[in-house]
Amino acid sequence: MTSRDYLGEFEHIVLLALLRLEDRAYGVTVRQEIELRTHREVSIGAVYATLDRLETKGYVKSYRGDPTPERGGRSKRFFRTTGKGVAAVNRTHQALQSMTEGLGLVWRVS
Repeated sequence: MTSRDYLGEFEHIVLLALLRLEDRAYGVTVRQEIELRTHREVSIGAVYATLDRLETKGYVKSYRGDPTPERGGRSKRFFRTTGKGVAAVNRTHQALQSMTEGLGLVWRVS
């Protein structure tokens, strides 16, 4: 990865959800946060696929929580953003700001 690599839209959204959720970030809470803030339905499979891809890129790390009786003794897989992930969010955010600068968010329709 180079400093010119930008996040895709959904990767960006997932990383922002992780940053908001802090130590409460696992698949279901990430999905809920995204749906709450974007008003967009998201499949849990899309969330986990994106989290796995972000982990492969080194933007997130996962760890297992303690097993819980509510989950039949299974543990939750929690996620946290790495420094590399925060840098990617900032880089992507700066690129988007640069692209929208001066537009005033008023769009022309042809």
